[in-house]
Amino acid sequence: MVDWLLSHGTRIGVLLLLALVASWVARRVVPRAVKLALARERVDQIEEVEEAIAVEELAKRASTLATVIVRSIEVVAFTLAAIIALGEAGFQLGPLIAGAGVVGLAVGFGAQSLVRDVLGGLFILLENQYAEGDVVNIAGIGGTVSAVNLRRTVLRDIDGIVHTIPNGEVGISSNLTRSFARVNLDVSVGYGEDLDRVREVIDAVGAELAADPGWAEKILEPPAVLRVNALGESGIDLKVLGTVRPMKQWEVAGELRKRIKQAFDREGIEIPFPHRVVIVREEKSG
Repeated sequence: MVDWLLSHGTRIGVLLLLALVASWVARRVVPRAVKLALARERVDQIEEVEEAIAVEELAKRASTLATVIVRSIEVVAFTLAAIIALGEAGFQLGPLIAGAGVVGLAVGFGAQSLVRDVLGGLFILLENQYAEGDVVNIAGIGGTVSAVNLRRTVLRDIDGIVHTIPNGEVGISSNLTRSFARVNLDVSVGYGEDLDRVREVIDAVGAELAADPGWAEKILEPPAVLRVNALGESGIDLKVLGTVRPMKQWEVAGELRKRIKQAFDREGIEIPFPHRVVIVREEKSG
């Protein structure tokens, strides 16, 4: 027993130690290597987007890729160590590997969805469709990406519900926070209002919001009226657009709505609402 421990036991201990060292090295080397590799890439962006946003996008992608690579290295290292350790413990690896091959072949026919998920996850990561921290719509579900790996994507929606989506189910992915975002509002005014005056008021509110020290860092392009968007039943809709930093579109849009309402109240501009006319008919007596 002592001889076995000194020979085979020592080898098994060394194998486990090597697996732990491989995991330790991967956790420290891979993130740095991924950051250096991605630092040479340019993120797709328009001219208005600042370099700081591109750096933030690269950081999120590097974090996601590094996590997937490190976990893959750990799985391979500990699996190899376990197989070799079984051999050192006296198990016959030939029949074990052959049996595993047969079982793997049988499982493979029933695990086509798993293969599809892994391939889908590989393309998601390579094409940089989204990363941890992005807000996306995939498979009919919207939320913040909590985790993503080769097999599945985890989303947390606005209600705090966690959704686990196999990557094979991701047909179309819509990233709401890539490089920049847009404030997109339809503001309605009454038919009796002067549209040029209304445009001036809204543009002034957008410029004032962009100049506010508490909001200036979140806004890349001040919100302004783009066009007359529709002639509705109760009023005229004006399209208001502005460019903001990723994930800031919702809070900027909320503050803009509030300030537009306050400005309309000061200027006496009517915000239309549906009206209903009730006609009462009196019956004629005999």
